[in-house]
Amino acid sequence: MAADTFTVTGALDQTAVEPFEVGTVQWVRRPGEGERDDLSAGFWFISPEQTPGPMLVVGHADETVHIVEGRVRIEPEGQDAVELTSGSVASFNKGVPVTWTVLEPTVEFFVYS
Repeated sequence: MAADTFTVTGALDQTAVEPFEVGTVQWVRRPGEGERDDLSAGFWFISPEQTPGPMLVVGHADETVHIVEGRVRIEPEGQDAVELTSGSVASFNKGVPVTWTVLEPTVEFFVYS
């Protein structure tokens, strides 16, 4: 993909998902597209049944998330837990350990940078 193009997706599309680390993902911008290895974005689909319970995640990139629907609890290391629900936004720095607990089936839009 050339550096001067952009990606448009019309809607969430469960038929366009693929396996992810946990749950599934619908990519809007795959890692490496547009010769930008450090930038990607997509929709993450996850349910409590797909997780092993609370998950400790150490971000491999800076990450900003927007919860489209559902509910998760996040607990950045050394901080109080916070519940994110539909409309909530959070941002994490690369390398910060965060414990995620998926409380309801959730759709999250994320950007890695």
